[in-house]
Amino acid sequence: MKMSPLSQFDVISIIPFWIGNNELTLSNLSLTVVFVIIFGFIFFKASYAGHLVPRSWQVVLESIFMFAYRLVYQQLGKDGIMYFPFMFTLFTFILMLNLFSMLPFSFAVTSHFVWTLYFSLSICLGIFFLGILKHKIHFFKLFVLDVPLFLAPIMIILEILSYIIRTFSLAIRLSANILAGHTLVHIIADFVVVMANVKFLLVFLPFMLLLAIFVLELGVACLQAYIFVTLTCMYLNDSIHLADH
Repeated sequence: MKMSPLSQFDVISIIPFWIGNNELTLSNLSLTVVFVIIFGFIFFKASYAGHLVPRSWQVVLESIFMFAYRLVYQQLGKDGIMYFPFMFTLFTFILMLNLFSMLPFSFAVTSHFVWTLYFSLSICLGIFFLGILKHKIHFFKLFVLDVPLFLAPIMIILEILSYIIRTFSLAIRLSANILAGHTLVHIIADFVVVMANVKFLLVFLPFMLLLAIFVLELGVACLQAYIFVTLTCMYLNDSIHLADH
């Protein structure tokens, strides 16, 4: 019986664990997140040698570092540099989750909308409260546009809805792209297997198509990490540079 392309996204209980009536079961999702965090820490710690003239993996790490730094500086300016450690961690974490999901028999954490929604909701709530702490009551000027008075109530409601929708769009964009890409790779891979069973010579063109889609999916994995952090910087910019809005 053939497996469904969506079966690769099933959350499976690996280590059942209960405390009273509270379930703390370790699933493939939670174990993947823990593994990526540990792997990322060890990788960065072991690869960065701190040589004045960088070599080997230090070049890659410094390139990622400078890429994230320029991204934060362009979006937030000098006042936003203090948030660079968070943005750099966010970028590398999502990037490693996306890239790890491309490995055989791995699990695509970022394909699950519940997980990405929890992630984006935490970030957007933090940005919202940061804006209130920084600007107090003046923060709510963000929802008041320079429009005729009779249009003001409608525009305020629309601006509030738009601000709330940010959280969902941030989560949906990431999960939908990863979900669609992995599903397509699974379907093409099944097609390659079928063609190989029919006649081995017929497998060449489907295999080249699979290879092209796989390379494309690697690009999407990197691009989605970039887009997620860029949008987070844009939302954060509204909170720390309210006067420029």
